Amino acid sequence: MVTAPLLTLSSGHTIPQLGLGTWPLTDESVVPVIVAAVELGYRHIDTAFKYGNETGVGDGVRSCGLPRDQLFITTKLDGTYQGDDRALRGISDSLGRLGTDYVDLLLIHWPCPEEDLFVSTWKTFEHIMASGLARSIGVSNFKASHLERLRQETDVIPAVNQIQLNPYIARIEERRYDATHGIATTSWSPLGQGNSLLAESVIVALAEKYHKTTAQIVLRWHVELGLIAIPKSANVGRLQQNLDVFEFVLEFAEVAAISALDGSQGAGVDSDFEGH
Repeated sequence: MVTAPLLTLSSGHTIPQLGLGTWPLTDESVVPVIVAAVELGYRHIDTAFKYGNETGVGDGVRSCGLPRDQLFITTKLDGTYQGDDRALRGISDSLGRLGTDYVDLLLIHWPCPEEDLFVSTWKTFEHIMASGLARSIGVSNFKASHLERLRQETDVIPAVNQIQLNPYIARIEERRYDATHGIATTSWSPLGQGNSLLAESVIVALAEKYHKTTAQIVLRWHVELGLIAIPKSANVGRLQQNLDVFEFVLEFAEVAAISALDGSQGAGVDSDFEGH
């Protein structure tokens, strides 16, 4: 059984470098996926209020046979819970659906800068962490400008910034800011959208060289860059393949060749204008 290596966050807690993304699985469909994933060696499960499957994730965690403290659970609160301590109700509701006393990581799902509430929300997150309801706190889809406001106006630097990131959308500025300030970067949609990324000739050639799937090559690229990846799949075979990326390494030039794909499919989501 393969398990992902652990990275230490600025909060002092550890996070598995590869996890299970659960969007767009439903409460019903996510349960057997979590059970299968845990049996394969997954210990990191990512969900969100917006996904509508926190109850199912909680059921899957209780059905998988492992004690709660051996799993790392991330959830996110969207714009519904921004400002005026609304996040207190949000975390209470999420914990109720998950059926747990705490989450390992709580994220602000989107900055929603036009509402100008993410700073006050982050201050509430600081209280949530201090109370033990979340062991670490972080953000999702934040740009360097959003993170800099938090650094200037609040007391705790986010432990994690979860962003859309893959070789087509390499987020160089965000990664550089995160690394400079001790923020771990997590990649959502790490394999891109559709199959175009996995059909790129450089990735196909490396898959042939290393006798791996193209998805494994891309996930190894994330690992080589020190990123945390949360690929999603309900297929047991792919779940196993996605986790099996820690026994080989890519050469520096190979990582660079994959990185050169950046910008091939546009700039990706812009959280100054998207998200809720």
